[in-house]
Amino acid sequence: MRAFNPPDWTAARLELRDILTDSGWPNSTITDAELALHELIVNAWMHAGNPAPLVVLALRPGRLRVSVSDDNPALLPDQTPCTLLSESGRGLHLVRALTHRFGTDLRKQGKSVWFELDSAA
Repeated sequence: MRAFNPPDWTAARLELRDILTDSGWPNSTITDAELALHELIVNAWMHAGNPAPLVVLALRPGRLRVSVSDDNPALLPDQTPCTLLSESGRGLHLVRALTHRFGTDLRKQGKSVWFELDSAA
């Protein structure tokens, strides 16, 4: 059952922005990372029914990895084509377009959907 209110992703977004800003990443890349993070959090809420998905940010030299985990292994990300009239279905296409790598890992309980970005340097 899905919670009626979407999760508050403010803390995750601010943490992501602070980490990348402090590391000297360009603002355009930070904005792409924020949008991709938002899409993954909303997907975990809308499709997996998780009101508070687990977000993990990992910054290594030249690479950012962001994963959003939920408790539902049955709902793997679907990237079926959408039409101009589709009300949803564009989020993961957007994540793929904004990031360098994107994927899904099954966990003991649920799954993690992740993306990676390389720094411009």
